[in-house]
Amino acid sequence: MFHKEGFKIILITFIIVAGATIATDTWITTPWLSLSIKLILLGFLILILQFFRNPTRTTVVNDNHIIAPVDGKVVVIEEVFEKEYFKDKRLQVSIFMSPINVHVTRYALSGLIKFSKYHPGKFLVAWHPKSSEENERTTVVIENNTYGEILYRQIAGALAKRIVNYAQEGTTVEQGTDAGFIKFGSRVDLFLPLDSKINVKLNQKVKGGVDVIAEK
Repeated sequence: MFHKEGFKIILITFIIVAGATIATDTWITTPWLSLSIKLILLGFLILILQFFRNPTRTTVVNDNHIIAPVDGKVVVIEEVFEKEYFKDKRLQVSIFMSPINVHVTRYALSGLIKFSKYHPGKFLVAWHPKSSEENERTTVVIENNTYGEILYRQIAGALAKRIVNYAQEGTTVEQGTDAGFIKFGSRVDLFLPLDSKINVKLNQKVKGGVDVIAEK
């Protein structure tokens, strides 16, 4: 199953790979060179298909749990001053996605979308300390009965050139459902209340829509 954000790119890739394969059969007569080109084309197609995969995830909805919004590795767990919306101290948990991770963004908890904003910016590597404030990004705040307001930020990386954000202010969303997509490498930051109990460790790999990041 593939994410809808990838349908156009997958179709274009199929056309390019098919055309290049036909051209190789037509113009390349050296067997080893022809085979090498076809293997490279096949590898490129597989890379695109795996990037846009959208596996089915079963989320156990629980207002006491913050679930991982994306697949990836936990690269930051620290107390920070959140400058954009809260303007106070929060617990930041950041998850880095490599190009081979699933890049679907899922809502970390259920609630009302209070704030949703897109910021144009740079394309620093996603693990750079300043990427959260200087890269292209979206900021979303969800109000939840248990946690109050929590903020998550989709951040573009060095390869990511488009962030898709489905969160619209005033709408109610359900934990684990599709919140957006980041194309070709990225990171997601969560900003949680200071009294949240963090259930993950640095460098731990997490699965979006399944693993519990924090709880009350």
